[in-house]
Amino acid sequence: MDLREFTPKLFTLLKEGISARQISRDLFSGIIVGIIALPLSIAFAIASGVSPDKGLVTAIIAGFFISVFGGSRVQIGGPTGAFIVIVYGIVQQYGVEGLTVATFIAGFMIMLMGFLRFGSLLKYFPFTLIVGFTAGIAVIIFSSQIKDLLGLEMGAVPSGFIEKWAEYGRHLTAANLYAVLIGLGTIAVILLFTRITSKVPSPLIAIVLSTLAVYFFQLPVDTISSRFGTIPNTLPMPKFYSVDFETFKNLLAPALAIAVLGGIESLLSAVVADGMIGGRHRSNMELVAQGGANILSAMFGGIPATGAIARTAANIKNGGRTPISGVVHALTLLVIMLLAAPLAGLIPLACLAGILVVVAWNMAELHTFAAILRSNRYDAAVLLVTFFLTVVFDLVVAIEIGMVLAAFLFIKRMADATSLGQMFDAQTAGDSPLFEDEFGNIPPHIAVYEINGPLFFGAAQRFFDALKDLGDRHSVLILRMRHVPMIDATGMKRLEDLVRLLEGRGVTVVLSGVSPGIMDDLLKAGFIDVERMQPDMEAALKWVSEL
Repeated sequence: MDLREFTPKLFTLLKEGISARQISRDLFSGIIVGIIALPLSIAFAIASGVSPDKGLVTAIIAGFFISVFGGSRVQIGGPTGAFIVIVYGIVQQYGVEGLTVATFIAGFMIMLMGFLRFGSLLKYFPFTLIVGFTAGIAVIIFSSQIKDLLGLEMGAVPSGFIEKWAEYGRHLTAANLYAVLIGLGTIAVILLFTRITSKVPSPLIAIVLSTLAVYFFQLPVDTISSRFGTIPNTLPMPKFYSVDFETFKNLLAPALAIAVLGGIESLLSAVVADGMIGGRHRSNMELVAQGGANILSAMFGGIPATGAIARTAANIKNGGRTPISGVVHALTLLVIMLLAAPLAGLIPLACLAGILVVVAWNMAELHTFAAILRSNRYDAAVLLVTFFLTVVFDLVVAIEIGMVLAAFLFIKRMADATSLGQMFDAQTAGDSPLFEDEFGNIPPHIAVYEINGPLFFGAAQRFFDALKDLGDRHSVLILRMRHVPMIDATGMKRLEDLVRLLEGRGVTVVLSGVSPGIMDDLLKAGFIDVERMQPDMEAALKWVSEL
């Protein structure tokens, strides 16, 4: 085992030495990102169906652990919008206690994924699948904020997408004009100040302005404290969970969903960060740290955590280049929680809804979505199916079916790419002059075909059907296999069937240019001897002429 692979980035950087100038930049960036994370952590928690303090606890505990023990230089960890869909569904079905235990179990799953070196495997998730469920999550986040954005007086928001909008339609006439103005004003302030300056977090400006307006003008809108009570200004005591088999069995599916999404999201964020700073993260160590962070988050009563792409990008743009900035981000949130938690209760929910609408818009990445739709029909199919299933049904179902669909379409494309070309047949009009120039005059009883691409189950039957009727006009078939990178069990079986069928008709089958690996497999199968596997076409023709 390579110990460096499982060494946290912070430990490596401390050993190499970090300049005082970089430390000062990390301190500044950490404070800025901590301020940015404050409203997002609260908003994500509320949108997930839990109390706002759980979002802060998650950002503090998990964010600190991810930065200290993670495999990325600049990753910022905490609650994210991607988890809203899963967390809300788990809370509705199993309650907050069930969510905490599921997060606890998921933490061990993610750690195990890291120790088993699954970090390199998660990169094989199709990009179209990720774009599809990310856009779907964006639509769901937007839909979940309509109640607070419009100040609708209604009960609990249904979890189903269609049911949710049907319920909104029934209460639309009771919209609170003040809440609407605060929500739209928040969106306008964020978009405006983002273009003017990035030094001051635009969500913070929106929160300050909207909170002051509600407080001084006594506007009749819901605030955090009016709905959830005062936010605690202390961290809860940790609690270790003992999970029996029955509980584990009931929560296995939601825990697995948290683990898979957490792994994908964290590594995706790390890859994006690498592209921005020209670095290279340690994917397996990152998974180990993410798993440990989720275990600790659950022990302190928090919610699932993962790498936050937007906050990580903000960290990089503000000069953060080492995990010190992530540690400072968590400590900044802790100081705010200890000193100013009651003030956070004055924030209007319509303002938080406006912030999440902007988050949803950025998550949707409409330009990428549209670009994939304009590409080939296979990618567009995976994108639309994943998007539709995420929005209407369930994120887990969307990932499962999207992966299966992507795999089937990949097999179809690989099968289409595998071709069987007739290179020479002196008895047909399809002679190849170039081939004849290369190898001279070939007797008419010899047919030459070339296979290009893998001979696997997706293409094996078509290969067999194309050659099974050969034999009426030929006594020798040469198969040129120099461009066959692999052959699976189905391809091997179809090749064996073809050899036995043609030999029964008196046709000798010779293979040319077989790779060493495939040659070993063919010799083990025993249906063709080594003499009939020649290194190239020249040797194959010579061997045939000596028969």
